[in-house]
Amino acid sequence: MTSAPGPAPGFRCAITSREVGEAAEGTASTVRSFLLVECPGPWGVDALRDSRLPEPVKARLRELERTAGVRPLLVRRPGRAVAGAMTVFAAYAGTDGSWLERTVVPDLAQLPDATLADIAAGTSPGWAPCSDPVFAVCTHGRHDACCAERGRPLVAALAGIAPDLTWEVSHIGGDRFAANVLVLPHGLYYGRLEPRDAHDLVASHAAGRLDLEHLRGRTAYSFPLQAADIYLRRHLGDDRAAPFRLVSHARRGSDTDAVFDVDGRRWRVQVTSSADVRRQVTCRATSESAPPVHRLSALTELT
Repeated sequence: MTSAPGPAPGFRCAITSREVGEAAEGTASTVRSFLLVECPGPWGVDALRDSRLPEPVKARLRELERTAGVRPLLVRRPGRAVAGAMTVFAAYAGTDGSWLERTVVPDLAQLPDATLADIAAGTSPGWAPCSDPVFAVCTHGRHDACCAERGRPLVAALAGIAPDLTWEVSHIGGDRFAANVLVLPHGLYYGRLEPRDAHDLVASHAAGRLDLEHLRGRTAYSFPLQAADIYLRRHLGDDRAAPFRLVSHARRGSDTDAVFDVDGRRWRVQVTSSADVRRQVTCRATSESAPPVHRLSALTELT
């Protein structure tokens, strides 16, 4: 990794990403189980580590991520509501089914280990099911300035349209694609959203549809498969939120070969992945790195 003297004053990763024409397909985090914990107040550079949550609770959440792959995220209502009983969401974003449930607890220590184990296994903890999605907008400015500068106007716009469904969320990855939104339970990452896009995003999901223009990927898939899914959807003009059936996939070196079944028709999508030009990719980065990029190599219907 190339060393750099430190972030340039005024550098903004989201601007640079757009200027170099970086594609956003295939850049969503790869995770299926989520635990969203309400935590009002300021968040430090590392939201969980620097939060006001009790240390034993922080330790449990870190252990859950390390051993079971559950992604703990902090959330808060726009406007940073007064602390009190905490809302907690559990979500499973698998291609074999997805669910979102919610509970309210006065203290996270009251969540039994058995409940956390259920979430890690993708099993419902038995909380209240959510029929509507959650729109979680990254506004984690202490982690990256672009997330605050671009996320806050978007979360305000979303809250004006769907206040009960909108939350601010801590770092979810891909700061350079701000403003970023995680939509649960499907595990969908959107990037480069503007406040003017808020209405269409909410309306699309209410109708069971995706915003293919801003979609970064579905978290249940690897990066190349995320890109393959998006390429196929754009080719077909198919924006249904439900996942296509992944029939098979294989990776050989930099090439990924995937076969999807769409309404009984099978499509082969070939994606080539490579490293992009080395550059500073986040506002706080003190060194350069080469983010992955994906390219559609071939797309054919199998007969």
